[in-house]
Amino acid sequence: MPVLVFLHEGLGSVGLWRDFPAALAERAGCGALAYSRYGNGFSMPLSGAREPRYMHDEALVTLPELLAKLGIKDIVLFGHSDGASIALIYAAEHPEFVRGLVLEAPHVFVEDLSIRSIAALKTAYETTGLRERMVRYHTDVDRTFYGWNDIWLAPVFRDWNIEAYVERVTAPILVVQGLNDEYGTLGQLESIAHRAGAPVDRLLLANCGHAPHRDRAAIVETATAAWIVSLSS
Repeated sequence: MPVLVFLHEGLGSVGLWRDFPAALAERAGCGALAYSRYGNGFSMPLSGAREPRYMHDEALVTLPELLAKLGIKDIVLFGHSDGASIALIYAAEHPEFVRGLVLEAPHVFVEDLSIRSIAALKTAYETTGLRERMVRYHTDVDRTFYGWNDIWLAPVFRDWNIEAYVERVTAPILVVQGLNDEYGTLGQLESIAHRAGAPVDRLLLANCGHAPHRDRAAIVETATAAWIVSLSS
């Protein structure tokens, strides 16, 4: 069976996955790898501002190096938000290693909804208890937050687009999307389904926001595990 590689969202970390990776891996009968990316969790804090290609750098440099060092060559990528975008870029470049992709709340282009919600999140970070809640999960919470928030709100980032990478993905895809996602619309899914060179299954969840594995954990775990098992049948 493949190894499940978990790629967290822009403000995520290993700790914020909680027990989901272990539970899904056990249910699917797979190994699991989860890590906090540079600038997140208790990995090395950011040393400067992020560039628009930060997800490309993760997918094309860091992730390949990590998997090579660990000798992992048969994977299913489980990416959430930024992590889903990283998964798509990696899968386009390294199809020989990717058995499948689970894309939770993916982004392949920048939407007005995303920008509005990310701007509102900045206000919440500075005026509510959000910062205090995040401190438990990151070495330098301000660098983590502003490093991500600033680049998404930068005018130059509006042109960010990875649809050309989607067209080169050949592994089966499961897209998981909450119907109340405040950071992305179903237009993201439509683009993936239209462009990908592989079957694209969809799990759309009512009463669910940007983090289906937290908002609707039981159904995401059950459906995703069954889908992963089907890749080997």
